[in-house]
Amino acid sequence: MIVIAHLSDTHLDGSQRATDRTKAVLDHLNGLPYDLDAVLVTGDIADHGRPAEYALARELLGTRHPLLVLPGNHDDRAAFRAGLLGEEPSAEPVNRLHVTPGFAVALCDSTIPGRDDGHLDDATLAWLDKALGSVEVPTLVAFHHPPVLLGIPYLDGLRQFGGERLAELTERHPHVAGFLCGHAHLAAVTTFAGRPLTVAPGVVSTARLPWESRPNPDAHVHHDLPPALAFHVLDDEGRLTTHIRSC
Repeated sequence: MIVIAHLSDTHLDGSQRATDRTKAVLDHLNGLPYDLDAVLVTGDIADHGRPAEYALARELLGTRHPLLVLPGNHDDRAAFRAGLLGEEPSAEPVNRLHVTPGFAVALCDSTIPGRDDGHLDDATLAWLDKALGSVEVPTLVAFHHPPVLLGIPYLDGLRQFGGERLAELTERHPHVAGFLCGHAHLAAVTTFAGRPLTVAPGVVSTARLPWESRPNPDAHVHHDLPPALAFHVLDDEGRLTTHIRSC
């Protein structure tokens, strides 16, 4: 049985509030009595993409569990590479493959520099096709932007567009066990390309559903709900189960 912790949207900006909420989640994970197979953070780690924010993220996200990170629309690719991955700064998409004997995670960059919506460009899709073809174990595909409508108009307008290209690619790789993303600041479970798709809850805030408040740009999120994360369980048959935990 594989267990992966999944958090998203820490939006670290140097404020005490964002720092404390991220710390609460990592304290929970680091206090667990068992080692996890991975801790996945699906983007918007920094709020402005500044080097100081990534220095703080590197400190706060320190964990004994294997850490996997990918960028979101608030992140800066060059600063992300330098600050979190220890790589030379580059504006190229940040795509990485994490492989273990029992599972793999394909980390895809769905960001479009300078924009809030998402898209997997041709180079990323070609990389993903090759990456999926190189492994035979159950594989999770992760990115920041959901590639489906969630029924929340202001978020749906900022989703990952061009999802039909990803769905077509997925048909060639039956060992894809599911998709994991963030961006929406709320826990959601749906399907995409015939596989489960799980959206992690936001750490810094929680989005309100359209029927929870009147239209008001200032009422899009709850700031007083506790931070939360998802635990994904991948069983021996490649079936994905998700649990949500508040911290």
